[in-house]
Amino acid sequence: MALKNIKFGASTWLWTSPFSMETIETLFPKISEFGFDVVEIAVEDPTLIDVKKVKEGLDKYGLDVTICGAFGSSRDLTNESLEVQKNGLNYIESCLDICAELGVSFFAGPMYSAVGKARMLRPDQRKAEWDLAVNNLQTVCEMADMRGLKIALEPLNRFESDLVNTTDDALRMIKDINHPAAKVMIDSFHMSIEERDVESAIKAAGDNLIHVQVSENYRGAPGSGQTPWDAYKRGLEAINYKGVVSIESFTTKNMELAGAVCFWTPKADTQDDFAKDGLRFLKSWAAG
Repeated sequence: MALKNIKFGASTWLWTSPFSMETIETLFPKISEFGFDVVEIAVEDPTLIDVKKVKEGLDKYGLDVTICGAFGSSRDLTNESLEVQKNGLNYIESCLDICAELGVSFFAGPMYSAVGKARMLRPDQRKAEWDLAVNNLQTVCEMADMRGLKIALEPLNRFESDLVNTTDDALRMIKDINHPAAKVMIDSFHMSIEERDVESAIKAAGDNLIHVQVSENYRGAPGSGQTPWDAYKRGLEAINYKGVVSIESFTTKNMELAGAVCFWTPKADTQDDFAKDGLRFLKSWAAG
């Protein structure tokens, strides 16, 4: 069976960081020319985003758009500091505004905590942080709902988060949030480390799964590594997934971001080759 009614996207992180208006004319044309349907904009600094210019670029090159966030320590919704929590909520609200203005239906990312926050805590400490994340995300869901949006919570591997590592973790969190705006996304890189059975995890997510990011187990181009692509396909077919499948990886040319995600060496001869080879494989995978 073929995976029907899905669109293919590419993250701006594959080429650049942070995304700014100066990169529209260098990125959007090639993403469109390579055959992608969607550009996934990673919003590191909302003040760098001119929605009008983004819209013009999307229209000019015939692209749809998704939005994901970047969550460093200054945006940690589980931080003891109310000021840090507020900063995180303000950042998310700015991203939700961008989503609403661009006509995007959801905001994606590991917004429950700070990326890289990985520690061994006592059970009571873990529960306290979990409850804090849930409480703040209930506020986020209310902000999203006011704009007609949803949020897509992304599980991260154990080296990048100690709070939400698996699809089951994310499902448990949205159950505790108990708001219809709370949904789930998956990333095949993190799943390659954390999930025992990716097909079962996808089926468990069901209608709650609204976004999919992909790369290989080593963060390389889809189709070049050890990812069980048949299992992903079976899972997505079983839940009749109709969203975006977006390639997310990084470049060593931006040392700050590369260091943050432990991305020490290039994964392709060029980032353009990475995108083209990955998309070629994904189209064959979905059609087969």
